[in-house]
This record gives sequence, C-alpha cells and structure tokens, in this order.
Amino acid sequence: MTIRLTNTKTRRKEPFKPIDRENVQMYVCGPTVYDRAHLGNARPAIVFDVLFRLLREVYGPDHVTYVRNFTDVDDKIIARADETGRDIGQITAETTQWYLDDMAAVGVMEPTHMPRATDYIPQMVAMIEGLVKDGHAYAAEGHVLFAVDSWKDSYGKLSGRSVDDMIAGARVEVAPYKRNPMDFVLWKPSTGDQPGWDSPWGRGRPGWHIECSAMAKALLGDTFDIHGGGNDLMFPHHENEIAQSCCANHTDRMANVWLHNEMLQVEGKKMSKSLGNFFTVRDLLDQGVPGEVIRFVMLSTHYRKPMDWTEKKREEAEKTLRKWYAQVSEALDNAEPYENVVQALEDDLNTAGAIAELHQLSLAGDTPSLRSSLRLLGFLDNGIPEWAAVPQVDLFPYVSLLTKARETAMETKDFAEVDRLKTLLTEAGVEVRMSRAGVDLIPDAGFDPSKLEGILS
Repeated sequence: MTIRLTNTKTRRKEPFKPIDRENVQMYVCGPTVYDRAHLGNARPAIVFDVLFRLLREVYGPDHVTYVRNFTDVDDKIIARADETGRDIGQITAETTQWYLDDMAAVGVMEPTHMPRATDYIPQMVAMIEGLVKDGHAYAAEGHVLFAVDSWKDSYGKLSGRSVDDMIAGARVEVAPYKRNPMDFVLWKPSTGDQPGWDSPWGRGRPGWHIECSAMAKALLGDTFDIHGGGNDLMFPHHENEIAQSCCANHTDRMANVWLHNEMLQVEGKKMSKSLGNFFTVRDLLDQGVPGEVIRFVMLSTHYRKPMDWTEKKREEAEKTLRKWYAQVSEALDNAEPYENVVQALEDDLNTAGAIAELHQLSLAGDTPSLRSSLRLLGFLDNGIPEWAAVPQVDLFPYVSLLTKARETAMETKDFAEVDRLKTLLTEAGVEVRMSRAGVDLIPDAGFDPSKLEGILS
C-alpha cells in the first residue's frame, strides 16, 4: 500500500511520491527556545515523529532525512533576557536542552538535523541579497522587506486566501517604511544591546520567516518532499516561507507536500493561562504522568482533528499501556509490525486507527506483533518503562485452579466457585480472560500480588 497524505496546498489526500526514494526529505518548524515547551508544542513533535518512523519503516532508516530547527534569535528571547538579566546564549542553551529532554520523555526521536538559526546567518543574508537583486525585496530604514506585490499571483495559495482578504483579516504591522501592508520583514536593525550581525543593510538580525527558508535550502535543497507544522503556522509563517523560497530559488514550489496538525484543547477548552488550564510537558512529567501516556493520548486523535487532553483520557491511556506492557513483557522482539497497523499509518497517518488495531492484537494475544507495532508507534524504544513494570509472579497455579473450577462448573452448572475466583483475581488487579481456548490471566494496572495470598489454600 502507498502512503497517502492530505496535502494542505491541494486540499486533497494524495499518494506520496518522494523526489528521491533513496533520500526522502522532511522539514518541520521547531520551537522558539525561550521557555519550557507547553503541551501544545508536543503535538507536532509527536505527530511528525510518527511520520518519521513510518518513512524509515517504508524507505529504510538510512534513506530519510528529517530536519527540525531551533529558533534561537527572536524578540521573545530578547524580552526574556531583559526580564531576567540573563545572557541570551545561556537562556537558549538551557531551553534548547529542556526541549530535547522533554521531547525524549514523550518518545520523540532526535531528527537527522537540528539546526540553530544563529548558525545560518550568512545563508540568510545571502538569500536576502538575492531577493533584493531580483526585485522581490527592498531596503527601508535599516529593514529589508519582502515585496508581496512581486509575487502577488501566487501569494496566499497555501492558506487559500487572496492578498486583499489577508489584509482585511490579519493583524499586520503598520510601518511607514512598508510599500504594502502585507510586506514582511526579512531583516531588522539591532540596537547595541541586542544580538546582531553585520550585513549590507547595517547591523541587525533576521526576521522569523527567513530562518526556515535558509536552513531548509542549506540542508535539503531548493525543493524537498514534506514540510510540516501546526496549522497556526500556515499563515503567515508558511505562506511567507513559500514566497521567499520560491523567489530566491527560482522554483515554483518549496515542498511538494504540506502537512498541518490541528491544535490542542484541555477539557474541551482552548489552553490558556487566563483559564488556568495552561501547563507544560514538564509540569505533567513532574506530576507523575509518564511520557508514554502523554504520547498515547496525543496519538489517540487523528492529527488533522483538534486534540482534547482530558483526565479521563490520561487514566484510560495509562491503564491500556500497563496492560499491553504486561502482555508483551516476555514477547520476543523479532516480529514485523502488524500489517494493519502499518496500513493505518500509511492512510494519512491514522494513528487512532493504528491504536484500534493494537487493541485487536491485544485481544488476540498476538504479543510479538503487538510489541513490534508498539515500537513503530514510538513506544518501547527503551524497553518496558519502570513505571509499568509488573511484579514477577507465577500465575500458572491460578490458571490451573480457575481452569479446573470452570470444568467442574460446566458439569454441575454451578458457577459460584468460578465467579468467586474471578472476583478475587480481579480485586488483586488481574484481568481474567476465558475462552474456548482456555484461561488467560493478565496483571493489570494496580496489580497487587499480596492480594493473591490465600486463594490457593
């Protein structure tokens, strides 16, 4: 089956055809590093991590290049330095490591490349120079701005809006040096106490949008396969990336496929500090919520639908993972991912469908396929996590006891003893499964071996 992805630019689900099967390329916009990653920041990291894993599964681990950047020069970072009196370099180094640690905790693999914007200033300056030379940008009062009118017929195709509509509906910076309200900053002047670099337009720093265009070109080339991010970046960030990249590289596209994940809610409401429902990934981890549980809840909703984080979902996710980890704890790690799980992911990254297939594998007792399929979805990278470890208790005597009780009950038609044993096992945290094939006992969340004492006597 071919991977099919919903391309934001065409509004269609399309077969994915890489430019080069030997080097499939993906770029995803990463964080601006000035604080802890909030829960919403984790969604694109997890979504595109699953896509990275799927591409590696289909094309081979050595044939996929994934770039996710760090924005380490930005007005928010400067503001944080002013607030705290700390050095900008210290802030960005610290918060970058925070991000890496928190994403690792939720099972996100490190991409092939993680460029920092400040390492690519010369490439940004060169790209801006080319845009000015070709008439797509102009200098004004120490700034350099992209001239939207120079690419007006194509600007807005990603978000599906005309320039006039965008002007009417967008918050655009009003500045006397702009020729058009929609023109956006490529380079801005820096004062003496702000980070800055020498350029043909004076000492300054790059605008936000040019960063990704320069880094993507340097690491992936003029055109590549997939560009992803949250749908809040579609306009203006991704729209501006396309405009400046196509004009600078003399191409008709930046990426062949554009993917955008929907936003996150908490208990049905938009996450915000004013509502008191704003929290970071680290907040949850410090409260004892396992990273695998955060990942599971995220993947339980399709990436193109709003994801609602609820306490109920968290509890159910932890219970499910405990059960599955107990099932696969002794399974050999030599099976291929279950075909139906792979097919669900190939169908526009349907992680919710993939999880439904995992439930079926669990019910069928196919533990090797369950284990390998969990790994494909980003679980078990480091084995069974400590929080889900089940006490090693030999349950075979209890299986034998319940099997004999059931055989007797089938003859006498009196199931009281079977029901009694099932109740005792369930109270001890053991899931009881009875079928024609026999009896299975699976330690569940909260399994307490001490509660089994006396059952055999």
